[in-house]
Amino acid sequence: MFHPLRVTEVRPLTDDSVTISFEVPEELRAAYRYAPGQHIAVRRRVAGAEVRRTYSLCDPVPAEPAAGEPGSGPRRLRVGVRWVEDGEFSTYALKELLTGEVLDVMTPAGRFVLEPRPGRFAAVVGGSGITPVLSQVGTLLAREPQASFCLIRSDRTAASTMFLEEVADLKDRWPDRFQLVSALSREEQQAGLPSGRLDEERLTALLPALLPVPAVDGWYLCGPLGLVGAAERALRTLGVPRSRVHQEIFHVDEAPTSPVTAGPIPGGATVRATLDGRGGSWPSAGRESLLETVLRNRSDAPYACKGGVCGTCRAKLIAGEVRMDRNFALEPEETEAGYVLACQSHPVTPEVEVDFDA
Repeated sequence: MFHPLRVTEVRPLTDDSVTISFEVPEELRAAYRYAPGQHIAVRRRVAGAEVRRTYSLCDPVPAEPAAGEPGSGPRRLRVGVRWVEDGEFSTYALKELLTGEVLDVMTPAGRFVLEPRPGRFAAVVGGSGITPVLSQVGTLLAREPQASFCLIRSDRTAASTMFLEEVADLKDRWPDRFQLVSALSREEQQAGLPSGRLDEERLTALLPALLPVPAVDGWYLCGPLGLVGAAERALRTLGVPRSRVHQEIFHVDEAPTSPVTAGPIPGGATVRATLDGRGGSWPSAGRESLLETVLRNRSDAPYACKGGVCGTCRAKLIAGEVRMDRNFALEPEETEAGYVLACQSHPVTPEVEVDFDA
C-alpha cells in the first residue's frame, strides 16, 4: 500500500548517488515497520505515466519500545539512489528532487532479510548493493553480541563508493566483530585487495583465505547480476549449502533468460487472482503477463520493478501452468513451493489461478 510521505533530506553521497530521507507520521509508523534488508517502492507520475522504482532501506531497524511503552515504528525511512543512465527516477532524484516534496511510498517489502541472531555471517556486494546490507550489518551488530559479520565489497573507484564513511564507522564501533574487505575494479588502493573484478575464480580463492567458509551461517549477495552470479558459483564450488545463500540482484540489463516465443493460447486464457481477500476472474489479452491481466481489472495489484528483480509481485500458483520469462527475486525454495513472479509469468494452460495473499 502506498502513502504520501514528505522528503526531509536529499544528501549527496558520491557524484552519482544520493540518500533520500522520508518523514513517517506517527499514525503510519506501525505500517512502515521493516526488517533489515527490506525495500520500499517510490511512485510518481511522469508525462501522465506512472513510474515506480524500488530502493532498499539503509538504516538499522529502530529499537523496539521498552516494556509497557506504546508500540512504535520508524520516524524516518532512508534509501540510497544511484544514477542510472536514462533512469527517469534516478535522474529526477539527483537533479530535481527537493526537501519538502511529497512522494508516494509503498510500505516495506522483500525477503532479502537478516534477522538478528547469534552466528557468523558474510556478504559479497557490488556498488549500490551495499544499501540493504548496511541495514543488516548495523542491526545485527547492535542487537546481537554473539554475532559477527564479514563484508566483501566491490566498487569501481574510491570516489564512487557509497556509504564509505558509514561502513568505516561500523568498523570503528565493532572492530572485533566486523571485518571489512574492499576491492576496486578500476583503481589501485594502498590497502586491501589488488584492483580488478571479483569474478568466480578470484572469489573461490579469496573467501577461504578470509574466513572459515563452512562455519558461516548465512551468505548475503547483492549487486549486479554478474557479481552475484560469480559469488553464488564460487560458494557452490566451496560446498556451501544452497539454504545458506541469499541474494538480491540490482541492475539487470540482460535480455530475459527464457523469452516468450509462443503465441497466445488459442481461444485465450482465463486468469483468476485473489488479492487482499477478494477474488476475480478475467480473460488474458494476447501475450500479456499475469500482472498485466490483473492490473487491467485491479489497479491495486502489487508491483514495483516489472523486471523480475524486486519480488513485489510474488504470488502462489494455485492451478494451471505458467512460464516465467526470468526470475531474479525468488529463492529456489519459493519456486519449488509454487510461487511465481506475476510480472514475468504467462499462461501456458487455458486457466490459471494465483493468490497474491499466500
